[in-house]
Amino acid sequence: MNFRKLLADTRWAERKEAATWLIGLTTFGILVLELALIRWTSSQVRIFAYFNNLILICAFLGMGLGVALGRRYPGMVHLVLPALFVLAVPLAFSEPFGLVHMRFPDRAIALWGGEVLGADPWLFGRNLAVFCALLLLVILVFVCAGAPLGVLFPRAPVLRAYTADLAGSLLGIVCFTALAWRECGPVWWLALGCLPFVWLVRSYVAAGFMLGIVGLGLYSAQGVIFSPYNRIELQRDSPLFMELQVNRDFHQYLHDLSDRRLADPALPAEQRQFLNAIRELYDLPFVINARRESALVVGAGTGNDVQAALRHGYGRVTSVDIDGRILAIGRDFHPEQPYRQPGVRTVTDDARSFFNKAREEKYDVVCYGLLDSHAMSSAMSTLRLDNYVYTEEGIRDAWTRVGEGGHLSLAISCTAGHWFFERLYWTIARATGREPRAFYNQLHGGMVTFLVPRDGVQFAPEELARRQPIHSDMPGGKILTPSDDWPFLYIRPGVFPWGYVLVLAFILTMAALTVPRAFGIKVIGSKGSFDWPLFLMGAAFLLIETRGVTSMSLLFGSTWIVNAAIFSGILVMVLLANLAVQRWQWVHPLPWFWALFAAAALLYLFPVGWLQALPLLGRGIFAGLLTGLPVGIAGVIVPILLMRSPQPVTALGSNLLGAVLGGCLEYFSMLGGLKSTALMALVLYLWVFIVLRRRRAVLPA
Repeated sequence: MNFRKLLADTRWAERKEAATWLIGLTTFGILVLELALIRWTSSQVRIFAYFNNLILICAFLGMGLGVALGRRYPGMVHLVLPALFVLAVPLAFSEPFGLVHMRFPDRAIALWGGEVLGADPWLFGRNLAVFCALLLLVILVFVCAGAPLGVLFPRAPVLRAYTADLAGSLLGIVCFTALAWRECGPVWWLALGCLPFVWLVRSYVAAGFMLGIVGLGLYSAQGVIFSPYNRIELQRDSPLFMELQVNRDFHQYLHDLSDRRLADPALPAEQRQFLNAIRELYDLPFVINARRESALVVGAGTGNDVQAALRHGYGRVTSVDIDGRILAIGRDFHPEQPYRQPGVRTVTDDARSFFNKAREEKYDVVCYGLLDSHAMSSAMSTLRLDNYVYTEEGIRDAWTRVGEGGHLSLAISCTAGHWFFERLYWTIARATGREPRAFYNQLHGGMVTFLVPRDGVQFAPEELARRQPIHSDMPGGKILTPSDDWPFLYIRPGVFPWGYVLVLAFILTMAALTVPRAFGIKVIGSKGSFDWPLFLMGAAFLLIETRGVTSMSLLFGSTWIVNAAIFSGILVMVLLANLAVQRWQWVHPLPWFWALFAAAALLYLFPVGWLQALPLLGRGIFAGLLTGLPVGIAGVIVPILLMRSPQPVTALGSNLLGAVLGGCLEYFSMLGGLKSTALMALVLYLWVFIVLRRRRAVLPA
């Protein structure tokens, strides 16, 4: 079969299987592949670990184009697995290809490693081209994966087809969540995502490509542990320590800093000096205060800070880390075995979430154990897992857990520059109401430990005298500090983010060049043009969804369980709304907009932080209503518009492509704050309302 005949092939869709079943199967495969690529790319190419939502944006662009092109080229479904195989090759061989630690010398964001590099336009351009080439391959995969919907969607009643679409997506999230819970790796993710497309085309060629893709996933995961958050490797390349790597990057060492180890006569003097310096760094929070009954360590990792607390007489130590697998590695492999000691309690939770659950517990020291994240909070957001921990409100929550006579300790790498030190210094000062004492340690590229005592606490002068103090030299009023609405700790002030802007410009340019041709847009409003109201509804919906995800993560933590519950809940809400439209035959969209305006305005205006004061159940009920109402109401309007559209396939593709605009607009929150996402959505909904009002002759209210 030549290529043209392959693209025109419809035999796969002519089998005696219900169109709704095939639609659900397709969206199941799309959703699983989307989540699989988000996880796999971030674990193979370091940059992707900080830009998961770019994969999401590219997936929506590809799906929207695929839905439109599938009507003309139904055989594109045969190309899903070949395209995925082409993408899988550079991902699987990212290390020999030099992609793992590819950096953008962009000093605006302390994430890409660019903050430590000088200006190099050639390096910037080369890495940007490679990054965009990978994004192009992602788009191509989802163009082919979305094509079956263009064929199948018209073969069932619109609302039944849309129900199957949503049900397949929901089942995909549930199944991928089950794989995350079982700590499965890319072999399982890719196999689950490929199977639906093998079923659709039923050819030995497709099965062969699937085996090749799964084999590449297996190659990339040799000797690696996959937690729900991270790709984890444990290496023993040094006689002094084991190294834990997360997403192909250094995360922490497992140190033996015991008296026995440091007194070992066989230990060379240089190594003994190095280990003593490491021990001083970990000991500092636990030797400066005479009150030593209880300690809380958040971001406890494998247990170095916990062992330091035990070493200095703390009888009760609570260790919190969001990644239970890292805690388990510490329990099994840490040479001093801190998690097996009596008096130590381990908790798998988000630090901010734990602060709000343990309201009555007070500690003599609350210690941030180098709590920095190498992963994003979710695929829907530009936030990292640790963003809400380092806001003023987050540190204030930690401060309320410090008992009388106790102190707060926060250690973090300040290699990004002095601006980063100043931002943390004044964030802590505003959160606690007092300026911290800060001490510099040159280990790990420049560590700073911030200490804040309660009233009346006198730190041990002999211990402080041995450390190098560091002071703020900028007035606090000039420092932009992170808040729950603007939790972007790592954005460098006064530097234009060329990397972000150029990547987003590339995606938007691709959309501008391809969408008109795919949809046959010659004149806006012509028969082949976009369904602009549904396009704008898609953009607004993604913004509302993003705002809901960030709000719920703030209230309940950025854990994978919370995120899975949020995504599943959103799809369940939309599915129920669609079934309600189908059951009661609602046909007038305009009256629903008044409720939608009110719900979106409430989401923008309501201070989500106020809900922190409520008990967990009350918090869940009110937060669910706050974030669920606009989702549910928009979920009623979209199927009504789909049902009334003369071209449902065009309308569906337009709605999917709207998410591309919404995903790009979400980056504006780095300037306007997270609340701005709800405001932008409200403006888009108003725009849709105005467009529909003008069409009342065709689409009456």
